[in-house]
Amino acid sequence: MPELPEVAGLVRFLGEQATGKVIERVDLGTFAALKTFDPPLTALHGRTLRGTERRGKFLLFDTGGMWLVVHLARGGWIRWKDQLPPGRPKPGRGPLALRVRFADGSGMDITEMGTEKRLAAYVVGAPDDVEGVARLGPDALSITADQLAGLLEGQTGQLKKVLSDQSVIAGIGNAYSDEILHAARLSPFKTAAKLTADEVGRVHAALVELLTEASERASVLAGSDLKAEKKSSMRVHGRTGQPCPVCGDTVREVAFANRSLQYCATCQTGGKPLADRRMSRLLK
Repeated sequence: MPELPEVAGLVRFLGEQATGKVIERVDLGTFAALKTFDPPLTALHGRTLRGTERRGKFLLFDTGGMWLVVHLARGGWIRWKDQLPPGRPKPGRGPLALRVRFADGSGMDITEMGTEKRLAAYVVGAPDDVEGVARLGPDALSITADQLAGLLEGQTGQLKKVLSDQSVIAGIGNAYSDEILHAARLSPFKTAAKLTADEVGRVHAALVELLTEASERASVLAGSDLKAEKKSSMRVHGRTGQPCPVCGDTVREVAFANRSLQYCATCQTGGKPLADRRMSRLLK
């Protein structure tokens, strides 16, 4: 799933490619991707893209009084093309969810791989007209350690879940929450509200360091290189069975119905592994 650094990289890259260009038309490839009907997609035709922005993991395309808002969900991505193929795409064929064609023939294909089909696109008068945008918590890179302590206070959920809850903190997902907790040496299932001041400080320091470094790397990459960069930079996420880069212990996995997390028992849980979240709760 694209998270704060990758979305920021996409926003920067697409802004560089498309700002100032006139939208010739927008074609829907997957009917389920469009979550609004008024204004229609055709309301974007003939409008000039004034700029691109990010809110959490949402991409915002400003056309001057009207916005195209996109959430890429787990399997979504945006591919820039200097020259799109002629003709209109046939709905329901392949991974294409939405195609934005500019008057000079260039454009972007918004695609979604996999079977979940949770990618969402909205045409709205203002970004906050999208419920998911309106309920976002503060951006992950904008909060201080004291603010993080306040956000975690009273949160009875597990730390990993709270960190990736967009209404609490915007921008962190499954991958970077694994990385942050590994760097902070904390169990993903520790109760968020029970962190000590020292533990909050460790989480905040890891959050700032990892997201800032990833964002800086993403800031100089083409859109096509962002996913590979994210994957290659992970220390524990997606590296089940490999040695922990800190202590050398084997990176372990906890599997859920449609996702998984990775962690190091030596670094994070006092050496106590959890074989399966469905059978056991992680020992604190």
